[in-house]
Amino acid sequence: MAVAFEVKKLKKPKEALAPLKSGQVVMVGGFGLSGTPITLLYHLLEMPIKDLTIISNNLGESNRGLGKLLLNGQIKKAIGSYFTSNRDAIELWEKGEVELELLPQGTLAEAIRAGGAGIGGFYTPTAVGTELAKGKEERIIDGKRYIFEKALKADVALIKAHKADALGNLVYWKTADNFNSMMATAADYVVAQVDEIVPVGALSPEEIKTPHVYVDALVLNEHLPV
Repeated sequence: MAVAFEVKKLKKPKEALAPLKSGQVVMVGGFGLSGTPITLLYHLLEMPIKDLTIISNNLGESNRGLGKLLLNGQIKKAIGSYFTSNRDAIELWEKGEVELELLPQGTLAEAIRAGGAGIGGFYTPTAVGTELAKGKEERIIDGKRYIFEKALKADVALIKAHKADALGNLVYWKTADNFNSMMATAADYVVAQVDEIVPVGALSPEEIKTPHVYVDALVLNEHLPV
């Protein structure tokens, strides 16, 4: 797609990814492979970056999406909800080659939202009395047991949106939003992969879900295979 107007935040993928460093915490949007920034992940594969802590719902699938970075040895730890969608993640965890931190999906979403809202954490009854609650603070509130979950923040967020305007305001394609818009608020540096860039004013204020102030760089979708 050619853009016939000025878009100051538009960059080539590797230019947009240049601030990433080994050892950083990186949020990656997606549910399964829906809403996953595939173009950004493909280019990240070619960069000498490793020991990443990935915050994402899952680690893609076997050799697909984040699964490619996993097999490439770039992921040290992952925080998410559905690692069993990728058998490689489980096999590497059993070998001690990757660390997995499991959170219930609603807890994961709220932890990301809290990070973006500047909240340090929250109490939830989810997972009380299970293995997932081990080592976590517990309180009784109105006679009910709760555990404390710390908010999640990241150095970088790699997200996927449907459209951006020339300023970087974002809209999403239905449920492909999933974790993307929340992650845009919870990272210090945000790269958004988009299918299309339109002029300022082409998006109605009601459909914009991520204001441009959260977006540092835009990258056009290269429609690569997952």
